[in-house]
Order: sequence, then C-alpha cells, then structure tokens
Amino acid sequence: MSQRDTLVHLFAGGCGGTVGAILTCPLEVVKTRLQSSSVTLYISEVQLSTVNGASVARMSPPGPLHCLKLILEKEGPRSLFRGLGPNLVGVAPSRAIYFAAYSTAKEKLNNVFDPDSTQVHMLSAGLAGFTAITATNPIWLIKTRLQLDARNRGERRMSAFECVRRVYQSDGLRGFYRGMSASYAGISETVIHFVIYESIKRKLIESKANANMDDEDESVKDASDFVGMMLAAATSKTCATSIAYPHEVIRTRLREEGSKYRSFFQTLNMVVREEGYRALYRGLTTHLVRQIPNTAIMMCTYELVVYLLNG
Repeated sequence: MSQRDTLVHLFAGGCGGTVGAILTCPLEVVKTRLQSSSVTLYISEVQLSTVNGASVARMSPPGPLHCLKLILEKEGPRSLFRGLGPNLVGVAPSRAIYFAAYSTAKEKLNNVFDPDSTQVHMLSAGLAGFTAITATNPIWLIKTRLQLDARNRGERRMSAFECVRRVYQSDGLRGFYRGMSASYAGISETVIHFVIYESIKRKLIESKANANMDDEDESVKDASDFVGMMLAAATSKTCATSIAYPHEVIRTRLREEGSKYRSFFQTLNMVVREEGYRALYRGLTTHLVRQIPNTAIMMCTYELVVYLLNG
C-alpha cells in the first residue's frame, strides 16, 4: 500500500466516524445513562443521584424514551450532546487509526493466508481494534464521565478539562485507562462485524460484476452500490452488537467516577450477582437504534470518500 493510499484510508475513516458521531450523539448519551449503575434521573421530582447495587435491582430501570424525556425536562436539550467534544476529538483519529491499521494488516496478511479469506478479515479487524483502543482510551473515558454528569438546568456543567483534572487527581495516569480491558473484550464485536460486512460486500461486488459483464466500465458506482454498502454495514453490526453487548455495560461501569468496579471479571460477577443477567443488556435497544444508522453512515461515508479520492 502506497503512502497516498494510507492517507486516503486515514482521511476517509476519520470523515466517516465524525459524521456518524454528530448525528447519533443524543442516543449515545441515553445509552450511557441506562448502562450506568447510578440512577441520575428524576422520578416524581426527586433526584436519585446515586443508587447503586442491590437497590437498583429492586427498581424497574427506566426505558429509553423515559430516560430521554427526563433528560430533556430536567437538564435541557444541551445535555443530549454531553461528551460530544471528546467524541469529535477522538472519533476522527480513532476511526482513522482503525481503518488504516485494518487496511495495512489486511494487505500484509493476504500474503500469509488466502487473500481476502475469513482468517484475514478476522485478524485484521482484531489488530486494528487493539491498536485504536490502546491509543484513544483516555478520550473515551472522559466522554463517558461527561455523559454521566447529570446537572439541573442552570447548574454549572463539568468541562472536559475539569474532568481530566479530577481523573488525574483521583487515579493518576492509570485512571485514564479504566475500562480498557472491557474494550479489548469488545474486539470480538469488531471482528464479527467486519467478517460479515466483508462477506456481504464481496457478494455484492460479485453480483454486480455478473450483472454487468457486457459493460465496458464496471468501476463506476451508482446509488444502489452505496445503499448496498449501508445495508451490509447495518446487518453485520446488528449481529455483532447483539452477541457482544455485555462488554459495553461492563466498560461503562468501570469508567464511572468513584466506582466500586475494579476489573472486567469482578465487574461482570458483581453486576450479575446484584442486578441479574438482564442488567448486562440494559441500553441494548438504544445501542442498536444508535449503532445501526451510525455504522451505516460511517461505512458509507468511508466508501464514498475512498471512491471520490481514488476517482
């Protein structure tokens, strides 16, 4: 892969991630609130700021629409974009690093395994995920802390810089890497997603090639090609997310401020023991509603930018 190709994948990945993050930020905030062990919601005009563990198990957790309604009523619409700053700062380099690492790894592994085989896609996705997670975890920790910082209308909101200072004062540099073990576990979701996506994408390309055997220029893409890519991304992400979702809940718990959660398996056992297995899937509906359009937008933008820059 030439240096220009690498830069193209970096730029395209960054564009895709940024567009998706902006359009789906409110759903991200709702999802994070539902995953948290703290109930930062108003119920009957009473704010339950920190109700942890077994107490939550005896409460019926609010649904996505109820959570959205309460955020709008008590905190205002601006709260639906809490954490967007770190998200925008992190999503472009994260996606850029991911797609560049994925493309580079796939090119190298094609010389080791059968080109474009399942093994190549799985290993490439895993290596790319590991690289991006390690490089950008501090940004996502700050984003999660800001999203969980519920304040009444008119109250001073915690800034990203203040959040960084509090994390460093309480936990030092290690504090910025809390939840990274759960993110590593989440690589399985990425691997499943890209294996299914590449498989569907390959079938679509083969189908178009067979349908256009008589055409002189088969490289021209039309609207149906990008719709196909979006459907491929949405289908693959739905399957992968449904299988690997519990790591999302565990990661949010590990990133909470002053959390009693210390490690991946300790958190997994504690959540199951105190709240039951259903707690591992809190926020799944919101996550799917967000991830499907986010992933479809991201992948379509990525493919479109690569096509335009290479055209």
